[in-house]
Amino acid sequence: MADVTEANADETLELHKVLTEIFHDGVGGKDHRVETDEGVLKTIDEAVIRILTCLREVESNKPPVEVPTEFICTLSNTIMIEPVIIASGQTYEKRDITEWLKHNNICPKTEAVLTHLFLTPNHLINDLITQWCLVNKVDRPKPSDDDIIVTELSTGEIESLLLRISSPSSVSDQIEAAKELSRQTKKYVNARVFFVTELPDSITRLLSVLGDDVDANPDLQENIMTSLLNISTVENYQTVIAEHPQVMPLLTKSLQKGTEETKNVSAKTLSTLSGIDSNRIIIGNSEALKALIDRIGEPADDIGEAAYAVYKLCLDSQQNTRKAISEGLIPAIVKNIRVGRNVEEMVSVLAPISSNSRAQGIIEELEIVSDVMEILRNTSCMVTCENALDTVINMFGKIKGMHRHSMLSNEETPHGTFGKLSRQGSDGVVRKAKYISRWIRIFTLSESLRIVRYDH
Repeated sequence: MADVTEANADETLELHKVLTEIFHDGVGGKDHRVETDEGVLKTIDEAVIRILTCLREVESNKPPVEVPTEFICTLSNTIMIEPVIIASGQTYEKRDITEWLKHNNICPKTEAVLTHLFLTPNHLINDLITQWCLVNKVDRPKPSDDDIIVTELSTGEIESLLLRISSPSSVSDQIEAAKELSRQTKKYVNARVFFVTELPDSITRLLSVLGDDVDANPDLQENIMTSLLNISTVENYQTVIAEHPQVMPLLTKSLQKGTEETKNVSAKTLSTLSGIDSNRIIIGNSEALKALIDRIGEPADDIGEAAYAVYKLCLDSQQNTRKAISEGLIPAIVKNIRVGRNVEEMVSVLAPISSNSRAQGIIEELEIVSDVMEILRNTSCMVTCENALDTVINMFGKIKGMHRHSMLSNEETPHGTFGKLSRQGSDGVVRKAKYISRWIRIFTLSESLRIVRYDH
């Protein structure tokens, strides 16, 4: 019996007992003594080991559960824990794609050049993976910071949480209910859909508890705003949420007065809602756009969510672009770039708006081009490189004559920036760097001919 592992001791003893009883039954009962008992019992021990070994082999030879390919991150070949969407529309594990984007500017699967580096949580895939793992009894690893077990509540219990929030018996119970609601709506799609579609006046009842002093209770504010973010992912109701009279004022106030987490959650909510054209108009016409720009201008490290929200709001919207410029977006971007904070995100926002004539005037006035040139010299991120080149091209489409030539030559002559990029960058970077290099050659030739004519 020494060969049998301790972990299987119970099943071994049980099997040994059954085989022993079978043996005694065959020779006349337990009290019947035979000389060969000792040898037979040894044989039983060996049989136990053989049977258990065979059972384990059968168990181990069962075909593994086939995981749907949509649930697998192609970078790590494992089930995704935190699935996120990148600019190409593909979904990857957050940790793996973050590492990939440190060294590449293309989608790993489609090889499409990425226009930005922002990551968007894929709630649909996350929910599907969760349900599949439950059905197939597969242990899904949890994010490193997720050590709280959340059990799905019934619809009645969700309604009870809202009642405890809107008509609290105590502040502590109100906070606990808000915290549980944020967990439920984050993890379970059913909770999100039920909340916005079945509960009467659910958004009003949820948001009204904050009142005018939204930051009077930071914990309560943070959890309520997180619940609002979670329900804003219900696509068919994003317009309803954006049009609700309390939503934009509350998001604006939370960006102005809230914990760092609350500000980021509020920015992410605006980013989520801005996926619909009509919502971009609503947000642009509210004070939320200015609050996002003010957030970008704060001396904080984690302003990427606000930057992404502004990027989405201004994309294909000249109205929002003009308003963002008027509200001080460009000085806020410059402030971050010059202290080396969130540079990749700032250049992603700067590039598309640099085609606006008013933006170009501010960029020229603030002498941002020199900062962009420095980014081109020092960054290893090809997405940032390409966005910086777009900014340069947009700017030099406005600046005419020898001033443009001198600015380009002052960069290329000592540093060889565009020449290097035209040889070793990504396809988009090479193409745009060569375009600028042609400018430099044409201007240099024109200047040489001008000098020759002047000498003669």
